[in-house]
Amino acid sequence: MTQTIQLEMNDYLPLRDVVFQTLRQAILRGKLEPGERLMELHLADMLGVSRTPVREAIRKLELEGLVITIPRRGAVVAQITRTDLEDVLEVRCALEELAVRKACQKMTPEQLILLKQAASRFEKGIAAGDLMESAQADVDFHEVISDATGNRRLIQILNNIRSQVYRYRLENLKNKASHPDLIREHTRLIEALERHDEEEAARFIRVHIENQRMAIMENLQLPDEK
Repeated sequence: MTQTIQLEMNDYLPLRDVVFQTLRQAILRGKLEPGERLMELHLADMLGVSRTPVREAIRKLELEGLVITIPRRGAVVAQITRTDLEDVLEVRCALEELAVRKACQKMTPEQLILLKQAASRFEKGIAAGDLMESAQADVDFHEVISDATGNRRLIQILNNIRSQVYRYRLENLKNKASHPDLIREHTRLIEALERHDEEEAARFIRVHIENQRMAIMENLQLPDEK
């Protein structure tokens, strides 16, 4: 059942992009659940817009892999399988390692400050029980690293991959036993980046992603590949 979704207005974006971002966030935050139909008329009425920007948004969501079109059912929120997630995380691990190696060479003092701020927000969110804030802070943490590479294509691909696993990362954060490890891994990664130690940074990011993979697989009930 679709929860009530409100249009997340942004005066600097055209309406079609506002609708896209609103629906995208609704999927990532679980307001639109895997397998749920996306009916243009219903969503248009809920958001107070015409069907055209909704239709355009659904097409863009399909390109991101968040929506699929099923014959005789139409557009539905994509359900990721265990195999899908394994594949995505395998690619993410390789690209995150590439990103931290390049970040070791190029990260500025200002970006290191941003990295520490994101890690602090993550820890504070965990302490306050604000999982949404913690998940966003974790996204921001990794985005600072990829931004430091200066490689626009790498940044774009990593952002897309992180989007695909965001909703599962949020669910996994409900497992409080993983919190100390996540905080410690952020700290060690920051220290390696401060030292410009590529090998240590690469090792810590592999550990970080692998621990996330194992936790998600253990804690979430994902369907097997059909």
